[in-house]
Amino acid sequence: MNFARIVFYVAFVWGVLVLTPLFFMFDIIGRQDPPPITHPGFYYGFVTAGLTWQFVFLVIARNPVLFRPLMLLSVLEKFGYSASLVVLYAQRRLHSSDMVFAATDGLLGIFFLFAFFKTGSEPNRS
Repeated sequence: MNFARIVFYVAFVWGVLVLTPLFFMFDIIGRQDPPPITHPGFYYGFVTAGLTWQFVFLVIARNPVLFRPLMLLSVLEKFGYSASLVVLYAQRRLHSSDMVFAATDGLLGIFFLFAFFKTGSEPNRS
C-alpha cells in the first residue's frame, strides 16, 4: 500500500506542476509553436480535465485500498494520453521534445498497474 501511496502522490504533484501553468500559456503556445490555438474551449477543457485527474490521484493516494478500482481508470488515462502523443509523433504532427510527456505518462501508467496489483495482494488493514 505504501508503494501505491507514493506513486499516486508523485503523480499528483507532477501533474499539478505540469498542467497548472498551461492555464496561463494559451497565447505563448500559439506564438512559440504556430499556428495559434483556434479552439480555446478544447484547450482549456483539456487542461481542466487533466488537472481534475491529478486530484483523483490525490484521493487514491490517501486510501489506495478503498479507491483501488480507480487505479485502472488512472492507467487508462495515462496510457491513453501516451498513445495519443505517440500516434501524433508518428504522423509528424508533434515535436520530439514532447515525447518526454508521453514517456512520463507511460511510466506512471506502468507504476499505476503495479500499484493496482500490489495493493490487491496486500491484506486489508483498514
